Amino acid sequence: MVHYGIPILYTLFVWWFSTGVILFLDGLPKKTFPYSIAAAAVLYGLALWGIAASSRDMTVFGAYCTFTCGLIVWGFNEITFLMGYVTGPRTTPCPPDCKGWRHFVHAVEAILWHELGIVVSAVLVVAASWGEPNQVGTWTFMILWLMRLSTKLNIFLGVPNLAEEFLPDHLAYMKGYFRKRPMNWLFPFTVTASTVIAAVLAVQASELAATDPHQAAGLTFVVTLMSLAILEHWFLVMPMSVVPLWRWGLKSREWFRSLGPRRNGTRRDRAERAAATGDADTRGEGVGRGIVVEMAPKVETTRLARRIPRTGGTTLSLSLSLDGGPDDRTLRPRPAAAAAPPRG
Repeated sequence: MVHYGIPILYTLFVWWFSTGVILFLDGLPKKTFPYSIAAAAVLYGLALWGIAASSRDMTVFGAYCTFTCGLIVWGFNEITFLMGYVTGPRTTPCPPDCKGWRHFVHAVEAILWHELGIVVSAVLVVAASWGEPNQVGTWTFMILWLMRLSTKLNIFLGVPNLAEEFLPDHLAYMKGYFRKRPMNWLFPFTVTASTVIAAVLAVQASELAATDPHQAAGLTFVVTLMSLAILEHWFLVMPMSVVPLWRWGLKSREWFRSLGPRRNGTRRDRAERAAATGDADTRGEGVGRGIVVEMAPKVETTRLARRIPRTGGTTLSLSLSLDGGPDDRTLRPRPAAAAAPPRG
């Protein structure tokens, strides 16, 4: 139980917690993104160093270390994508009449830099552990890459549950590359193949538990990750949502949107949200970004008044209002103040 239970629980917690943290940071105002990316970059460098330093360690601790480092390297690629720093050369929705091969090319253009960034990270991970006995970090990164690529292809081809709730507002244009269908031809093959591979690795892990705890722990990490990825695939076609699992991570989006207009991000953020929703910014912050703000013309009003003495101790007040519009002349008699008593 120790050889399997603890690695499984550790994998479940790290997978769930790291995903929630990324979602939480991605829901904060954009002015916080540079700080999050900077912190992630530091962890990215430390993780690569950790893989290189632990790749010679054939203990159970070495397996835990390289597995965690592989997850951190993968998380850096995810957070740079979700925050919009590394996406692709195409940042607009696909035209409605786009189909076939052209539609696929546009979808690739939308995530091209992200995919190339993953390739670079994969090369760095492999180089950090090249020729060393501990390859758990490399296995971890490769499994995450292949299974996520399968998820992207299935979403592109069409699945019933697209999980669009996890996509941030600044990447909403990517929804045009999703397709909602009951099933696609790729899904049965990917799920079947990954299930078979996970079963074979699970058998190997059970056989190595008594003789090689390091390999048993490493294979358990990989099998658990694959099982979670297979479960994610099934959630794409099942009539249920996985949002409750990371409701706490999505809370930042709710807090951010509930803030007042002066605190709800920068001027650029508010203008972009106004452009996406079609609402005009009443303070004119959207002007120049495709938003037309119509303001009522300011009317300059000039009022002239004159008092005309009348017999009987009263006066006639004339008030003339000039506002640049239609003539507005008001004639209002006003009682004068009590006349002073005649001097004797």
